[in-house]
Amino acid sequence: MEARESGRSTGTEAGRGGMLERYLATRRATLALCEPLRREDYIVQPAADESPVKWHLAHTSWFFETLVLDPSQTGYTPFHEDFTHLFNSYYESVGARAARGLVSRPTVAEVLDYRAHVDEGMTQLLEQGALDGEMEFVTEVGTHHEQQHQELLLAACKQVLSQHPFRPPYVEAEGPPVSLQPTPPRWIDHAGGMVWIGHDGEAFSFDNERPQHQVYIEPFQLGSRLVTCGEYLEFIEDGGYEKPELWLYDGWETVRSQGWRAPMYWEARDGGWRVYTLGGLRQLVPAEPVCHVSYYEADAFARWRGARLPTEIEWEVAARNADADQGTLAEQGSLHPLPDVPAPAGGPRQLFGDVWEWTMSPYTPYPRYKPFAGYLEEYNGKFMCNHMVLRGGSFATSRSHIRSTYRNFFRPDVRRQFAGIRLARHL
Repeated sequence: MEARESGRSTGTEAGRGGMLERYLATRRATLALCEPLRREDYIVQPAADESPVKWHLAHTSWFFETLVLDPSQTGYTPFHEDFTHLFNSYYESVGARAARGLVSRPTVAEVLDYRAHVDEGMTQLLEQGALDGEMEFVTEVGTHHEQQHQELLLAACKQVLSQHPFRPPYVEAEGPPVSLQPTPPRWIDHAGGMVWIGHDGEAFSFDNERPQHQVYIEPFQLGSRLVTCGEYLEFIEDGGYEKPELWLYDGWETVRSQGWRAPMYWEARDGGWRVYTLGGLRQLVPAEPVCHVSYYEADAFARWRGARLPTEIEWEVAARNADADQGTLAEQGSLHPLPDVPAPAGGPRQLFGDVWEWTMSPYTPYPRYKPFAGYLEEYNGKFMCNHMVLRGGSFATSRSHIRSTYRNFFRPDVRRQFAGIRLARHL
């Protein structure tokens, strides 16, 4: 498979000497996210289609053991013969999906021992330079796979703790001042025309980002910043959740069946609004980017504002030369998206970090798309139906994981992820 089609680089993005360092740093970062938790927090499944924290810890270890260690190490002894089946999340060619919320055993301690066992084996292989090019590539996929699970793990922690009657914080933290004023919004013009999109070159990318290809886009305008909580509150107060003309048919059916009246984690109290964050329950800050909205809500808000959501192509064109330091990413240690800092006129801000940005693009393959080979064939392609694309990353996304071509995807009714809104319109 050619590098242009597979996303495979002839060497890893860090070079062979740096793969061990990247592997261990990624594994340590996952455990660091668990440090504020109690052991009881690890086993609660937040929803039917989500995984407990313990599962994330085990499944990411399963990836390396099943797809790297076992094929690469002669005579390798798995930590437990049943784990290959038990902690396979969705790779149906390898195992079956289990009822994760009912798996009380192995214990959390045993799962941590499993991680240590896998780390020992992976460290030995990487120190010896014993991986061939194929397994080196799978290892690199595995580190990015674990970074995806780090964000899912944090979202699961938030959902579990939010359902407790006392709303305990993941970590005690104060939000920004409620009186903080957002940067005034502007429209930024883009001329359109024929553009190249998608990933090209030797650096790592997932298969769904390739191949690079040309498309035509009409001239458009993109919002200079993310939609704020204060702006979304105006939508609520104007009866946005009560006007079917603003909603897609499936969205309106979902609003009625689920009883939505505000974004997830918003609570109306004492004549005002409070929001549950990873730092605890606190007063809503109008200048913060709105977070935890579904595609349906993002689309309805955009229509209410006389605008629309950007396509993923428009977003990528605008983000191609954007500065990642203008947004909040995981390395900054924030527990919530932050307000934009007032700045002089320029390009769009917060394109990377703070919240994933819904686009109006369905998640479909690019022209001439080829999935990863072998077991990894199931990684992305099987979800290319009934999902919408999000771009840009969130405050929980690592800088080493995100790029302008990165395509995230969720079903349009999902609200648990750190997703928000940026507006666009035709020029």
